[in-house]
Amino acid sequence: MAAAHDSDPDISGAPVGRRVILGLLAAGVAGVLGGATVQTGLSAVLGPIGNRDPTGLVGLIPVGDSFRFYSVTDSVPHRDAGNYRLDVTGLVGAPRGYTLEELRAMPQTTLVRDFQCVTGWRVPEVRWSGVLLADLLDAAGVRDEARAVRFTSFDGEYTESLTLEQARRDDVLVALEMIDGPVTHDHGGPVRLYVAPMYGYKSLKWLSGIEVTAKVIPGYWEQNGYAVDGWVGSSNGRDDDPTG
Repeated sequence: MAAAHDSDPDISGAPVGRRVILGLLAAGVAGVLGGATVQTGLSAVLGPIGNRDPTGLVGLIPVGDSFRFYSVTDSVPHRDAGNYRLDVTGLVGAPRGYTLEELRAMPQTTLVRDFQCVTGWRVPEVRWSGVLLADLLDAAGVRDEARAVRFTSFDGEYTESLTLEQARRDDVLVALEMIDGPVTHDHGGPVRLYVAPMYGYKSLKWLSGIEVTAKVIPGYWEQNGYAVDGWVGSSNGRDDDPTG
C-alpha cells in the first residue's frame, strides 16, 4: 500500500531507524495542521521509508485520504516487463506462466472502489483495472477437488488465500493499474491482487504466484492473528455486503 503520487525508488537499503520514524510521525502531525498540500508532500516520500520500517510506526503517520505503506520484509526486489512472471499452478489442468505483456493483452475490468485498511484508514474511490482472477482460473482449468486459492509474493514472505468461491467474484482483480496509471512498485506492482470487499491485507502486493489448493491455507497476516475471511464490516464504519 503506497501513496497516490509515489515515485518508484530503490527500497533495498538498511531498515529505517526508530528515531527517523518518530521524526516523521511528528511531521505527519504537522501535516494535519498544515492541510492537504503538506499531507500530499508527506505521502510522496513515505513509500520507500515505510517499506523498510520494522517498527510499523509509519502506519501511524496521519496523511489524510492517502495510502499508508507496509511491507513484511526489509526490502523487495523490483520486477518489470522484462523479468515479471505470474505462475498459475496447483490443482489445475493447464498450469502456465504469464508475462506482464500477456496479462495486459487480456480483457481488462475496471472498478472504482474504496480501499479499507483493517487498522481504520480508508482511501475512497480508487480506480483499479486488471484481469479478473476468475478469468485466469478458468483459463487454467480448475480441477474438481479444488476448494481454495493461495497467493504468493515475490518479496518471499507475504502470502494470502481465498476460498474458490471468493476468488471467482467479479470484484476480485489481478490488478495492473490503480489510481491513474500502472501499479507502482511501492503499491505492490507491477501486479498485485485487489479483493474489493475485503480489508487491504487480503489484497496481496507483488503478486507472483496463484496456486489452486484443496483447502484454505492461512496467509501471513492470518498467521499473525488476522481473520481468514477479511470482509470489510461495520467495525470501521462500513456496512458492505460481502455476498453482493
